[in-house]
Amino acid sequence: MTLIKHEAQRAAIFIDTQNLYHSAKKLYQARVNFNQVVRDSVVDRQLIRAVAYVVTTESGEEQSFFEALGKLGIETKTKDLQIFLGGAKKADWDVGMAIDAIKMAPKLDTVILATGDGDFVPLVEYLRIKEGCRVEAISFGKSSSSKLKEAVDNFIDIDENPKKYLIGYKKGKNNSQEKEQSD
Repeated sequence: MTLIKHEAQRAAIFIDTQNLYHSAKKLYQARVNFNQVVRDSVVDRQLIRAVAYVVTTESGEEQSFFEALGKLGIETKTKDLQIFLGGAKKADWDVGMAIDAIKMAPKLDTVILATGDGDFVPLVEYLRIKEGCRVEAISFGKSSSSKLKEAVDNFIDIDENPKKYLIGYKKGKNNSQEKEQSD
């Protein structure tokens, strides 16, 4: 199915920052170029809002990253990292991201999820059926849920052109998955 994208379409992107960050680090030992992610997912459509869901730590070392996102026009929503007895850490933004997408949906034609997390499949279904939105996703295909990829109207696979979407990407430095693909 060919998707028509045009300048009158209102789009918003909701960025699961932790999901993309950890995938880039694990798969490529690199960082995500969030500006390129937003540009390529929105294309020529009217960007209504770009929101990155981020986690703050006690050290505060991520503050410069948050400022860089702001300079790109990406709004940041922050949540403190929770540390539980025993040392387990958690900072899950799934519910907050889903609620924001549902609240914004009546003002949008397209909702873009920058994540590979399969937990968002019910959100995709709701937005498509109840709100009439086109739902797209951009993420690393290698670490994305196949159910999410099937549920969305369009999936942009960062793995198809990692050099374009990653900062510090060096071919050959990547893990064995890339080498296996070339065999």
